[in-house]
Amino acid sequence: MTKVVFIHPDGRREEQCAKPGDTLLDVALDNGVAGIIGQCGGGCTCCTCHCIVAKRWWPKLRPPHQDELDMLEYALERADTSRLACQVPALDGIEVHIPSVQS
Repeated sequence: MTKVVFIHPDGRREEQCAKPGDTLLDVALDNGVAGIIGQCGGGCTCCTCHCIVAKRWWPKLRPPHQDELDMLEYALERADTSRLACQVPALDGIEVHIPSVQS
């Protein structure tokens, strides 16, 4: 079973299970993970699912496409490994930090 680890702003770790084909947003919404909103429903048209991928996982992901990069311009706590959870596959063991505020 695929596990995803969400790290909250206070450092608390929340492990959730993903189904095949899930994105990080799917996992967060299916399990009520606080701090990941996904207002547009995963259409890459907002920034309310912004997350920060742990650096060791960054090389395992496809690079963000231009639409995602454009949306990330609105992230309030942007980092070098910022991504939109709706655009990242739920890889087994992936760790993502949840920003303290969403756009």
